[in-house]
Amino acid sequence: MPPQFIYFDLGNVLLHFDHRVACKQMAEVAGTTPEKVWAVVFASGLELRYESGDLDDRGFYDAFCRATDSAPDFERLRLAGSEIFQLNQSIVPVVAQLDAAGYRLGILSNTCPAHWAYCTAGRFGIVNLAFDVLALSYQIGCCKPEERIFAAAAKLADTAPRDILFVDDLSENVAGARQAGFDAVRYTTTAVLVEDLLARGVRFNY
Repeated sequence: MPPQFIYFDLGNVLLHFDHRVACKQMAEVAGTTPEKVWAVVFASGLELRYESGDLDDRGFYDAFCRATDSAPDFERLRLAGSEIFQLNQSIVPVVAQLDAAGYRLGILSNTCPAHWAYCTAGRFGIVNLAFDVLALSYQIGCCKPEERIFAAAAKLADTAPRDILFVDDLSENVAGARQAGFDAVRYTTTAVLVEDLLARGVRFNY
């Protein structure tokens, strides 16, 4: 049977992004080095705390300032860390045609408030228009590949896990989804994704 619901990851599936760009831009705003930003934000787990909802925007900012001994402008730092996304043009017609064919679609993503606000501010119409259900880590309170986020996502979709297909670029998240009872595929290219969809009985005009 084809899936009753399809969840897409946001980063490097719907939108391309690069954390190295964030480090460079945040370093410029804070007057430090990209290497320092990487150590403070990513290597230390600060970004994970932000994405899991343990920290809000201000909590992240305060922790960043303490760790870097800096006091950058709040909004400039927020933008510097968020202005890292580009639309994956190749996936737009796939999502549009799935939507037109009546498939229920959602976004299941590890993300933080700043990134989500940036991505939904009108820059990327596909994010705002095609998805009925949003399962976001910072709102749910945990991150992929934890089983709890997949359970919450199934509840939000009002769909049994076995009837959900999840598309993610990271193998550990695909494995976590399968462990939670989802069907899941790893996104590599849009052409391969279309093959995966067709193999599961998904029928759409593409």
